[in-house]
Order: sequence, then C-alpha cells, then structure tokens
Amino acid sequence: MKIHQFEVEDALASLHSRHSGLTESEVGKRLKEYGKNQIDVVRGESLLWRFAKEFIHFFALILWLAAGLAFFAESQQPGEGMQMLGYAILGVIFINGVFSFWQQFRAERAISALQKLLPSYVKVLRDNVIQQIFAAELVPGDILVLQEGDNVPADCRLLETFSLRVNNATVTGESLPQARDAAPSNEESLEHSRNTLLAGTSVVSGEGRALVFATGMHTEFGKIAHLTQTAVKTESPLQREIMRLSRIIAILAVSLGVIFFIIGHSVGMSFWANFMFAIGIIVANVPEGLLPTVTLSLAMATQRMAKRNALIRHLPSVEALGSATVICTDKTGTLTQNKMSVRTIYLQDRFFTPIQLAREPEIVESQRRFFENALLCQSLKETMTNGQWQAFGDPMELALVHTAKTCLGEKITYPKINEVAFDTDRKRLSTIHQTPKNVVLYCKGAVETVLPLCTHLQDDGKILDMTAQERQKIIRAQEQMADKGLRVLAFAWREIDEGHNSESQENELTFCGLVGLEDPPRPEVAEAMQKCHAAGIKVIMVTGDHPHTAVAIGKQIGQVLSDNPVVITGDKLRKLSETQLRLALDAPDIIFARVAADQKMLIVAALKKKNHIVAVTGDGVNDAPALKLADIGIAMGISGTDVAKEAADMILLDDNFASIIAAIEEGRAVYENIRKFLTYILSSNIPEIVPYLLFALFKIPLPLTIIQILAIDLGTDMVPALGLGSSKPEPESMSKPPRPYGERLLDWKLLFRAYFFLGVFEAIVAMGAYFFVLHTGAWKWGNELAMNSPLYLEATTACFSAIIITQIVNVFLCKIPTHSIFQGKLFDNPIILWGILLEIVLMIFIDYTPWGNFVFGTAPLDAMTWLVIIPMAFVMLILEELRKFFVKRMTVPAQSQRRRKTD
Repeated sequence: MKIHQFEVEDALASLHSRHSGLTESEVGKRLKEYGKNQIDVVRGESLLWRFAKEFIHFFALILWLAAGLAFFAESQQPGEGMQMLGYAILGVIFINGVFSFWQQFRAERAISALQKLLPSYVKVLRDNVIQQIFAAELVPGDILVLQEGDNVPADCRLLETFSLRVNNATVTGESLPQARDAAPSNEESLEHSRNTLLAGTSVVSGEGRALVFATGMHTEFGKIAHLTQTAVKTESPLQREIMRLSRIIAILAVSLGVIFFIIGHSVGMSFWANFMFAIGIIVANVPEGLLPTVTLSLAMATQRMAKRNALIRHLPSVEALGSATVICTDKTGTLTQNKMSVRTIYLQDRFFTPIQLAREPEIVESQRRFFENALLCQSLKETMTNGQWQAFGDPMELALVHTAKTCLGEKITYPKINEVAFDTDRKRLSTIHQTPKNVVLYCKGAVETVLPLCTHLQDDGKILDMTAQERQKIIRAQEQMADKGLRVLAFAWREIDEGHNSESQENELTFCGLVGLEDPPRPEVAEAMQKCHAAGIKVIMVTGDHPHTAVAIGKQIGQVLSDNPVVITGDKLRKLSETQLRLALDAPDIIFARVAADQKMLIVAALKKKNHIVAVTGDGVNDAPALKLADIGIAMGISGTDVAKEAADMILLDDNFASIIAAIEEGRAVYENIRKFLTYILSSNIPEIVPYLLFALFKIPLPLTIIQILAIDLGTDMVPALGLGSSKPEPESMSKPPRPYGERLLDWKLLFRAYFFLGVFEAIVAMGAYFFVLHTGAWKWGNELAMNSPLYLEATTACFSAIIITQIVNVFLCKIPTHSIFQGKLFDNPIILWGILLEIVLMIFIDYTPWGNFVFGTAPLDAMTWLVIIPMAFVMLILEELRKFFVKRMTVPAQSQRRRKTD
C-alpha cells in the first residue's frame, strides 16, 4: 500500500512520526540523510555563452562588419592606415563586450541577493510547538501547518483539514481548485488522491495539517522539474523600445556612412581613403555604450528601490513602474497600518466601547454568545514564544479575541469540530464548536452576507424574531460606524441539532451584534497621495470593505478630493458592461468597495484598454491573476501569500503605499536617465561628422582623424555617459504627469536638441579651435599640409580637445535638461565626476605624451589655444541657459491656460 491509502495513524507510523511532530535530533538526522528540500536548478545558459552573446548583438555585428571591411581594405591597399582602424574597432568590440557582460552579471547578482531578503518560510509542528522554518529545512516526517495562500513546499499526506481546497494546476493541469480531506484514498496515483498535497501546488482556501513524505528532487514536482521548465521570459516595453532604438540608430549610422562615401567619391577622393572615412562615420554613430548604460541604470535604480523597501523581481519592471498612470491599491495594510482595534460594539440597540462593557458584566453575561463568537470564530494559530503561548494571524481576529477575553474575564476552549472557511465570495467565516450543552455554529462576516441569513436576534438574553424594522436599525447602525471609517462585522450564531459538516447549516441564524474596528491610515500615506496627484497618477482604492468605510478612509488620506466620489460595489460591477465600466473609470475620484479579489481583473483589463499603464497591489491567492495581468504587479512582503509574491513584479517589504510612490520616482528616473545618455552621445556625433563634411566639400586638411573619433567615443565619453545613466531622480520628477502613452525614447525633440543645438555648437567650437591654430601657423586656403607636419598635428589636436572640453560642459547640460544647472545639484553623481577626471587625464595623456602623440596623431597645444577653447565652451553653457529660460517662459503660460480650461 502507498501512503495515501493508509489511515492517519498508519501513515504517521510508516514515517516514524507522531501528531506532535519530530524532535530536533530526528530532524537533524533526516536532513543529513535526505538532504535539503530544494529543487536542483535546471542548467541554463552557460556563463561562457552569455559572455559570447555580448559580442554578437546588433551593434556588435555592425562593428564586426566594419572591422572586417577595414582589414579587407588593408589587404587590398596596404599603408593607408586601415589596419590600425581595424584593430581599433576590435578594441571597441572587446571593451564594450566585457563591460556589458560585467554590468549584466553584477545586475543579476544584485537581484539574486535582494530576493534572498524574502526566503520561503513554512510552519511546522515539532516537539508539539509550531515553528516557522525555511522551506529548505523540511524533512520527511515533518508535520506541516497549512492555510489559505500557502505554497505547498513538499509532497505530503493530510492528517486533518478544515474546508481545504488546493490549486493543482502547476502539476496536474487541473484549472479548478480541488477539495481535499484526510480520509484514506483508493486512488492508485498520488496526483488524484484526495488526501495528498503535492509540492508546487497552493492552498486556495481552508486550513489543515499534513505529514511530509517526500522532499526536494524526490517529490513529483522535483521529478519533472516543472518550475524551471515553465519559466517564460517576455520582453518589457523598455526592451522593445531599446530594440527599436538600436535598429533606428544602426540604419542611421549605415546610411550616413553610405552618403559620405558617395560625397567623397563625387569630390574625387581616392577609393580606399573614402572607404576608410565611411567606416569611421559608421563607427562614430554607433552608440556602443547604450546597452551597458541601460543595464547599469536599471540595476542602480533597483538597489536604490530596495533601500526604500521595494524589491524588484524582474529588472525591466523598474522602468515600467515609472510610466504608471494608475495605481489600483488595497486599503487594509497598504493604505492603513493593519493594526486593528475594536472601537465600537453595537449590542441591544446601543453603542458601547470595550472599556464600557468591561465595567458592565451584566450586559456581557446577557450577550455571552456574542463574546463567545468573537473569541472562537477565528483562524488564529498559537506558537510558543519566549516560553509563552502567543497567537498570530489576522490582526482583525487578534483584536476581536483580545476584546472578548477582556470582557469575559476568562478563556473559553470549546473544541472546534469543523469550519466553513472565509473566502472573498462568501465574505464570512463560520466555525462549529462542541459546547458543554450542544453543538454551536458561530458566524461572523460582512453585514450584507450575514444579516440575510438571520431570522432571529438576541436582545438582553432573549431570542426574538427578526423584523424588517430591526434589520433597518442594524443597517443604520452599520452605516453610522462605517461613516467614521470603521470596518464593520456582523456576528450571529445557531445551535445545531444534527450534522455539522455542511455550509447549508449557515441559515436561520440569530443575530447578536456588530463590531466596528479601527485601522488607522499610515501617517506617510497622505503625503504619498499628494505626490500622486502632483505626478498625474490616478489612485483607485479597490477594497472588500463597506463603501462608507472606504470613502471615509479615502478622504482622510487625500485619495478622494471631491465631496461625492463615484463608488462602485462588487454587485454593481457584475452588472456593468465593459463599455459602462470604462466610462465609469473616467471619474476623477472612484472607489471600488465590497469587491472580490477576482473582480480586480475586470478593473485592470478595462484600464489597460484605455491605454493606461496599470500598477496593482495584492496579497491573496485570488489577487494573482490581476497581478499577472497588470503592467506592474505589486505584492505585499509581510501579509502577502507566496502565490501573490510569485505573480508579482515587485514586492513591498513594508506593505506600505508610500514605498510604491518612492519606487515610481526611481522608475521615472530610469527613463529620463536613458534620454540624458542619448542626448549626450548623439551631441558628439555632429562635431565628429562636420570635420569630414568640410574636408570633403571645401578641400581643407582633415580636422579630425578616425582614431581620434574612437578615442572620444570609447575613451573620454564613456564613463560620463554611464554616469548620466545612473543619476538619482530629479526633484521635479514627481511634479509632472507620466509620459504620454506611446512616447518614444528617441523622439524629434531629443534629436533636435542633440543634433541641431548642442551638437552644432560643439562643432562650431571644435572647428573654431582648428582654424585658430591654422591661422596662427600662417596656413592659407588651398595649401596642402602633410599628415605628419607639426602644424597639422597641433590643429587636429585642437579640434579633438575642443570636442572633449565641450562634452565636459555638455554632461552637466544633459544632467539637468529642463532648468538652470545653477538650480540643480551639479556634483552629486560620483560616476560623472570620476568620468570627467578620467576625460581630463586621457586628454592630457593623448595631447602631451610622446606615446599618446604617436598613437593618436596629436601634438601639444600652447596656452593661447586653451584660452580660445575654454571660453567658447562656456558660451555654449550660456546659450543653453538662455534656451531653457525662453522655453520655460513659453511653457508656463501654456500650462496655465490648460489649467484654466480644465477648471
């Protein structure tokens, strides 16, 4: 016989276990024998292959082609410098590939390290004490304690259950939750046995205890390695945009190379010289640092987010979060502190505080069933902490139990016989207990689900018929408490004469009272809401609470600004068509109340069809589909179930709404940082192209050589560009609306600023320095200069150095793109500062050392040349400040006019 065919006692005996669990010494022995409860990772791409891929991506292939053409040209026409160009391009490919791989490797290591902040825990019974341990430390014979939302960490045989249902989809493919119980099974296979839970499945509802009989690779899950086989990587919006950008820039680079080859041919340049310059133009226009910059930007934002209690599970989700336009958030624990306390109790048509009831024992005694209900109808667990038994679980139930114990002055321990579990559809929990006299069903839950089941009410110890008038009184009392922001629960009970195993017993109940629980808003949420409004992010509360409670909390925290927000209940939501829901979502203030978790999907789908980027919070099993459907799924790190965390893109380590806003700020910075990087590297393309144009069209000596272009793109510019990609969020990033849907990283506004403003002025400074040196050397138009003449070498060095100096200025202009650099923090990015220092050191090395002069074709510059270059670079700064000033003057009236139209 197999273990699922045994009786409970026989199953325990077969594994030498007991109802009280294993001893610590037995656990140690079995851990050595059976190993850790973990699945061997299916081998993915080798490190060597991942390293090789950094040399065969789209940009790298263009550079390989350019290097191949250069070596081919050298073989056909030796002595034209093509060999040096080829080696230089190979150096570019190697440096960029190694750096990209290192950045990606570091980013993955950082993500892996951060995710270890949330290890997988399970509850087990050992030595008759419930303990919380790492799932990897489970051994055969352990007694698991399971409840709704838990992932099943090992194959186990149920010992006892209360309304347990399990989702087997990951192992068996069954789409619907399956009921499970502890009775012996006649099934041959474990997969279909009603008393077994398989590793990799999840508990949908109810609770139970189970005996572990297989761990790690010995489980059914381990045998098929299902988890590692079903992981599917999808491209994020940022990844798709980067691929689009890569294609555009590649086409642009190749097109410019072809155009300049044609121009050179038309003005009579030799084929091989022309060919060399065309290759150089292509190389100069390929942004070699784009991919490592994107990785660095995302990785650094991820690390900053972790410090702000937001753990990113998928790297590209960082930028997606920054583009969020709507946040659908839970109330309890996210907007509020999840620290429940009983504030008001409604008994016998009167409102009481817990303190008042503790002083009036006659009322407590006359309403004893109510307090028994508050004490017993719960799913709390007890564990030994510091030598004392301590309950843990739902804060609401902890508050109710504490109040009941205080008022009763004694602890009642009526054995629980069965339970009808709470779920988001029923919105109530019933437990069945054996009291000294009879069997009693205690029920608590939302007023609208409990009150219709009541045919009687308890008043001063008497059982009376429930009249329509009494129902209205109860509903008015509920609304009165809900208007104060209290969470209201109804309590009822009944005696059971026969049978106690069915949900059908929840009828003909006796209503005994209402409780209003206070869950105060988190103090930092109000400020976070203000930031959302300023940032143009719409916040929609989606809660299971009463509409009046939701509105009251919404007004307290500033989520609701109008007097009459739109409130849609779950019942109303079911009746709305898709069009009606989409129209309703246009309301400035909207709340969804008494909504089941599975209804979140309807809301998310409607918002996405309206072209919103949707972030959704969730903590329960039923939240997982909505978390997956959303653009950014956000799970709770403290209260969230394992299922919700695995479905999410981000996990809040503190369950705090304010942490979402901090993460959005970091996400917005990623997008802006990539745009800053693009502006910076594209600006230098113009002063690198213009010298060739003038050389080809006006027959002047070539102002800038190919090797000098490569020194700029891959030497002096690289680190400052990476620094721009890792900048912290700007102070004004959360004072403007999310970027428009469909906005591109590379748009005409960015191209115009880079190519036709910053780039043009850099070209003017570079050519001005070049012609200044030629003029002081008495060069006349039409005179030819030998490539090794001192005057020519000094002139090209002036052009080269002028581009570096203007790029030093440009890095600050790009760092603060919208307002004056004198209003921002210029020196808060150490990577940029070290990059500028490296630029200066490299420039001095290239300009003033014999080895640098030989390799790069340069010559030392005199002081007079620097007195021309540096002031002209500062003129560039002044012109950019003037541009920002006039743009701001034109933008502010337009924004004011739009606001007046909106008002």
